[in-house]
Amino acid sequence: MTVPTGGGKTLASLAFALEHAVRHGLHRVIYVIPYMSIVEQTAAVFRDALAEPGDGDAAFIVEHHSSIDEERLSGREGAAKLHLTMENWDAPVVVTTAVQFFESLFSNRPSRCRKLHNVANSVVVLDEAQTLPARYLRPCVAALDELARNWRTSVVLCTATQPALADGKFRGGFTNVRELAPDPPALYRTLKRTRIRHMGEMDDAALARRLRGSAQVLCIVNTRWHARELFEMIADGEGARHLTTLMCAAHRRVRLAEMRNALTAGAAVRLVATSLIEAGVDIDFPEVWRAEAGLESLVQAAGRCNREGRVATADVFVFQPAEGDGRVPPPEVAQSGDIMRSVARQHEDLQSLDAVDAYFRELYWTKRDEALDAKRILRAHNERARTLDFPFETVAREFRLIETPLVPVIVPYTNGTPDEGPGALVDALRYAERPGRIARRLQPYLVQVPRQAREALIAAGAAEVLQEERFERQFVWVVNGDLYDDEIGLRWDDPTFRTAEGLIS
Repeated sequence: MTVPTGGGKTLASLAFALEHAVRHGLHRVIYVIPYMSIVEQTAAVFRDALAEPGDGDAAFIVEHHSSIDEERLSGREGAAKLHLTMENWDAPVVVTTAVQFFESLFSNRPSRCRKLHNVANSVVVLDEAQTLPARYLRPCVAALDELARNWRTSVVLCTATQPALADGKFRGGFTNVRELAPDPPALYRTLKRTRIRHMGEMDDAALARRLRGSAQVLCIVNTRWHARELFEMIADGEGARHLTTLMCAAHRRVRLAEMRNALTAGAAVRLVATSLIEAGVDIDFPEVWRAEAGLESLVQAAGRCNREGRVATADVFVFQPAEGDGRVPPPEVAQSGDIMRSVARQHEDLQSLDAVDAYFRELYWTKRDEALDAKRILRAHNERARTLDFPFETVAREFRLIETPLVPVIVPYTNGTPDEGPGALVDALRYAERPGRIARRLQPYLVQVPRQAREALIAAGAAEVLQEERFERQFVWVVNGDLYDDEIGLRWDDPTFRTAEGLIS
């Protein structure tokens, strides 16, 4: 289903999935979302669309996502936990993350595999399908192909930037692919609301001047540190805002609601954010700036610009950040940016379907098969297929969509109200024997940091490990409230930070 951003593909894909499931006797719809930050938003949209008066929490829609390591908790919670609907996916509509979905398919652990029988006879919708990690793309495609061929599973790839995964474009790609959108080229022409303009290299001072010169503007950069530094350069101006994953989900949700209201009211909003705002976040700016990245990121950024069509065409400015600490993009982003520039030399309109197709073809050709199966998952499987001596443990260990997993800390965000926030939950967790329910309620107050950063917080006395003897280091509570800033989020790079002492991170 190839639909431009802002074209209503979330509800359209759900409507198709439900009708298709009824027509073909399938049991459920599994909606797979790339980022945990928008799982709750999508589930809320589904509840609004499907719930009838008296349905309460609409229990027929189940969210499954976890920042707490469920594997470590399951053995300590007893048999009752094994039958939770959330873990079994035993519901008509399941909203989950790509990490949960794909790592379950390749897992050898009972706690993850127990849901797999419910993937059969279902409709699986991959929202923002272009975000599948390139290093695991071939195993992911092979798994989806197997589900579609042999397990009565209908797979829908739903995105504005459709990856070139059909057979003939991608080795081992999908066959008999059918486009669900009635006329993607016509949809693109009708819903085209932006133009992408390349501005060349810009240092932060020049970029900050441009942001100050617009009353309502969004700037997206590639690293959390660049976002913070740029925000601090405009922080003294009216409407300056900041949004990164250094803020917990509850904090980001409040900030997004405030900004939507301010934008609607015509107030100044100058937002500096990371890519977390690109995919699926419903917000509309009249002007957007985007640091160079892959074409899919540029198109997604454009989806946050002129979303409501208030003007005929709005500008999305792409710039190359000047070199400096915190500005160098990750290698994958840098390579995608190089390919984007190559495609730009051949296609005047970077948002066109032809440009997107050319971009993904070149991206996959550049990476080669070895890079698209970097952990040799398929090769390990195929080498032992004849003997049925499958390396389940090896595959489960190697298949990790997030290769350098961050670890969670619980942050003291209260939205300025002492009675709000995670404090009461943390107190209950100190004595809990079965923390599963508390852990799930704590998810909106988690921030992911590198493991060494969490250890530094603990060593400095800025964070406390809760019930370490029972749960190891699953629950780490940031006790130093000064480390969590209402505008910045968690300042974990200097765990000794104290406002009263005048030190800054």
